[in-house]
Amino acid sequence: MAELTKQDKEQINWAGIEDLVREQFPDLQGDFQVEKFSAGYSNLTYKIRVGDWEAVLRRPPFGSIPPKAHNMEREFQLLMNIHPVFSLAPEPYLYKEDSSLMDKHFYLMEVKDGIVIDDTLPDSYEKMDGIRPVISEAVIDSLVHLHSIDIKENNLMDLGKPEGFLERQVNGWIKRYNRAKTSEIEGVEEIEDWLLENIPSSPEPTIVHNDFKLNNMLFSSSHPGEVTGVFDWELCTVGDPLTDLGSTLAYWTEPGDEETGLSSVTEQPGFLSREQMLKLYEEKSGRDLSHIDYYLVFSFYKIAGILQQIYDRWKNGSIEDDRFSSLDVGIRNLMKKAQQSRENPLRV
Repeated sequence: MAELTKQDKEQINWAGIEDLVREQFPDLQGDFQVEKFSAGYSNLTYKIRVGDWEAVLRRPPFGSIPPKAHNMEREFQLLMNIHPVFSLAPEPYLYKEDSSLMDKHFYLMEVKDGIVIDDTLPDSYEKMDGIRPVISEAVIDSLVHLHSIDIKENNLMDLGKPEGFLERQVNGWIKRYNRAKTSEIEGVEEIEDWLLENIPSSPEPTIVHNDFKLNNMLFSSSHPGEVTGVFDWELCTVGDPLTDLGSTLAYWTEPGDEETGLSSVTEQPGFLSREQMLKLYEEKSGRDLSHIDYYLVFSFYKIAGILQQIYDRWKNGSIEDDRFSSLDVGIRNLMKKAQQSRENPLRV
């Protein structure tokens, strides 16, 4: 957890938030307290406490943001649909858009108990033998579980448009990257041409989280093989499940990976490799992964595009955060990983 910044205090009316919470939950007793979760590159999250009651407030980042990005209302509605069939998704409590409270819309949701694993393991985990493969398998188990939910039986088809999903994703991210481009990177046009010319046929559609990665998950403090929560559902839809798998593998850094700005504890020896994670998913899901090289190339390209949008906003002064000043290095290395994945695909 982190302390509130000057921006957090000045741009959010916390007294008004307290009034809203007490009005919505009139039985609450105790002092109102706020802590900020450590800031990532995207949405802002805060833990709110009133006595023993807790909730998470989630809102878009400060400053200007791309059109249709960081849609809290859509994310709230998604959780309303997904939480009943996938309990690892937090229960949503309320959605609000009120300029007297803050500049952007926000919502409150359930607090899930557990540990976020980012670039280090907690001391309690370090003492457990064989913990790294256990965590690795838990990630794949959770992804397979999500992709096993019957979207027709649970009336979830309206969450997206699965027909043509992959083609729209590829074309959309190529356009987004080029709109935000700040310099030329050798080989990018070649990657883009290859992606456009080699779009494979998609398997049957499933729920797609669209940002399924280790630090968007919570793990039990006493049983690390148990996942207790999955977060960041803003981009969730229904579509090609292998885009989720590709993204998970791309974020799953390995020993020897070059700097991308996406550091993860999985760089440490002992965690399953990308290839081992891939084989585990194949065994547990039964899906055909013969075209997984395409999805991995696209995922590295897409993550580079996400960072490029942030870097462009930093460079033009829309956001002020020194963490973003070297993102161009990560973007170049991600494009390099995309090219390497095309030339030397993983094998299943």
